Amino acid sequence: MTARTETPFGPWEPAEPAEVAALFAPAAAARRAPWWIAGGHAVEHAVGRAFRAHADVDVLLLRRDQHLAQEALPDWEWWAADPPGSLRPWARGEFLAPGVHDVWCRPGAGEPWRIQLMLDEAEGDEWVSRRCERVRRPIASLTAPRGRDGVPYLAPEVQLFYKAKSPRPKDEQDFAAAAPLLTAPQRTWLRTALTAAYGPTPWHPALT
Repeated sequence: MTARTETPFGPWEPAEPAEVAALFAPAAAARRAPWWIAGGHAVEHAVGRAFRAHADVDVLLLRRDQHLAQEALPDWEWWAADPPGSLRPWARGEFLAPGVHDVWCRPGAGEPWRIQLMLDEAEGDEWVSRRCERVRRPIASLTAPRGRDGVPYLAPEVQLFYKAKSPRPKDEQDFAAAAPLLTAPQRTWLRTALTAAYGPTPWHPALT
């Protein structure tokens, strides 16, 4: 379920995951680069049902593969979110260094934003969390089991790890829906990652 929302930088009308896949899959195959639908859509995929509205759609890329987005969306506008909260055009071919993690994308000037990119770190075959470099795992293990649509979704325990830093009501809703469905290895990984990055959290008791 997607919803139009207003922001200081213009409205959002997020693309559906299937639309994102149609845009990204050809470029990803050509580059042999991984990508994932992240955010609340990844949690809903793990839960197996839609249970809330989404104000955006997140696409996770490894920082080293960031130009996959420009290849997948060649005629779109791409705007990098420079901390602490400003948008600026992302120039074609420019490499966004660590510190810039988000890019907003829209089909053209004056049109609603449709896709948000999230950039994460990697070393060799390992994903490395930008929140805590001790939190890492094989890149191949980031993809949740695929459903009938064949879209690559981020593993729910990884998405919940990111949501745990400063959980908003929608993050609490996502955790409440997904935590009971995590396997024992997923709960162990998430509990260990949360401890390493944030220390004890209110989510820990549900992961024992």
